[in-house]
Amino acid sequence: MPWGRRYRLPASIAHPVRLLPLAFLSLIAVGTLLLLMPFAREGEHDPAFMDALFTSASAVTVTGLAVVDTGSYWSPIGQAIILVLVEIGGIGIIAMTTVLGLFVGGRLGLRTRLAAQTDMHVVSLGDVGPLFRRVAITTLIFQGVTAIVLTLRYWTSYFDSFAYSLWHGVFDSVMAFNNAGFSLHPDSLTSYAGDYAVILPISIAVFAGGVGFPVLAELYQEWRSPATWTIHTRLTVWGSLFLLVVSAGTFVAVEWNNAATIGGLSPVDKLITGIEGGVMTRSGGLNSFDWGAVEPITGNIAIIMMFIGGGSASTAGGIKVTTFLLLAYVILAEARGEEQVRVGSRAISSRTIRTALSIALIAIALVIGGSMLLMLFAGVSFADSLFESASAFGTVGLSTGLTPDLNNPAQLVLIGLMFVGRVGTITAASAFALRRRQARYHLPEEQPIIG
Repeated sequence: MPWGRRYRLPASIAHPVRLLPLAFLSLIAVGTLLLLMPFAREGEHDPAFMDALFTSASAVTVTGLAVVDTGSYWSPIGQAIILVLVEIGGIGIIAMTTVLGLFVGGRLGLRTRLAAQTDMHVVSLGDVGPLFRRVAITTLIFQGVTAIVLTLRYWTSYFDSFAYSLWHGVFDSVMAFNNAGFSLHPDSLTSYAGDYAVILPISIAVFAGGVGFPVLAELYQEWRSPATWTIHTRLTVWGSLFLLVVSAGTFVAVEWNNAATIGGLSPVDKLITGIEGGVMTRSGGLNSFDWGAVEPITGNIAIIMMFIGGGSASTAGGIKVTTFLLLAYVILAEARGEEQVRVGSRAISSRTIRTALSIALIAIALVIGGSMLLMLFAGVSFADSLFESASAFGTVGLSTGLTPDLNNPAQLVLIGLMFVGRVGTITAASAFALRRRQARYHLPEEQPIIG
C-alpha cells in the first residue's frame, strides 16, 4: 500500500448498519483483554477468560449482570475499566466518536452521520450534530448532579473517607444514568434500602437515561407545551410514566407484607422501594432487595417490564416503549375495523408497523429460545431461566441469583442475548441483509384464513 494512501474498510463492512455491531464487538474484545491483565484483578485471583469476557460484554451492553463480585474481584483499575466500558457502551460507540468529533473539529462525515443515525434512531441527518451536542451536555449534567448528591450522602452517612465516597458516588451515578446494574457492593443497593437520599436520585437518573436522548432534547425545549410534542415523545413519556405506575403499584401492593422483600420496612420506605422496583425493571438493574424472594406475580410483571424496556435511542434495552405502544394501537385499529393505524392526529406507516412487529416477534423468539437453552445447559427451572433471559435481552441486570452459578455455555447464551438486546434486533438482523430490493411488479393478493 503506497505511503499516504488512507486505508478504508470494504463497503460491505463499513456500511453503517453493519459497522455498529462490529464496533460493539471490538469494544467487548478490548475490554476482555484489559480485564485479563493482572492490574485489573484484586488480590490473588487467577485470570479467567469467561469472567473477563462476560464482564466486558455486560459492561459494553450496559446490562450489569455479573458472574463475580465487582467490588471485591476487580481492583480499582478494573472497576475503572468497567466504568469506561459502560460509559462508552451507554452513549454508544458511534455517538461517543461523533461527540468527540464535534467538539474537536466541528464537522462530521456522511458515513459517521449515517452510523450515528443508525445508533440513535434520529430521523434526519441534519439532526445528528445538534443532537449529539445535547447528548454530551445532558450526560454530564445528569451524571454530575447525581454524583454530587450521592457523594455527599455517602460521606455524611455511610463512609468516613471522602475519596471513597466520591468514587462510590461517581461509579453509581454512571451506572444509574447508563442503566447498568453494576455495583461496588455485593448486595447492590441493599445497604441503602429505604434511604430516599440514595434511592431516589439513582432512580431518577435511571429513568432519565431510559427515556432517550431525542426525547430529553425535545423536552428541554418544549416541556411546557405537551400539545406540540412529536408522536415519538408522547408515546415515550406517557408510556414510560404509565408503565412506571403499573409496575411500581403492583410491586407495592403484592410485596407489602412479604417479609423477604419489603414487609419489614416502614410505609414510607415501602413506597420508596416500590418506586425503585418499578424503575429498575425497565433496565436499571440495581436493587435494594432480593429479587429471588419476590412473589411469582411480581416476578412475572418484572419480566414483562424488562421485555418492554425503555425509550428508543436511550441507554435502556428491550423492544422499547414505542414498539410496545404501536402494537397496542395496531390491535385497537383492528378491533375498530380501521384501515389506518392512527396515533392522535397522525397515521402510522405500514413500514413502521412491520418493523414493530418484526422487533417484537424476534425478541420473543430470542427470549424464549434463550430460556430453553439455559434450561438445557444449566438445568434450571423455566421461571428462573425466563427471568434471566429477559434481564439479559432487556440489558437490565437484575438476577434471582442464578447468573454467578451458570456454566460457560449458559453464560455464552446470556452474552448473546445482551449483545442483541443492546445493538437492537433490527440492526443485528439488518447487518446480514443490507440490500433492499425494489419490486418491479406486484403479485396478486390472497387472503389466507387468520385465527
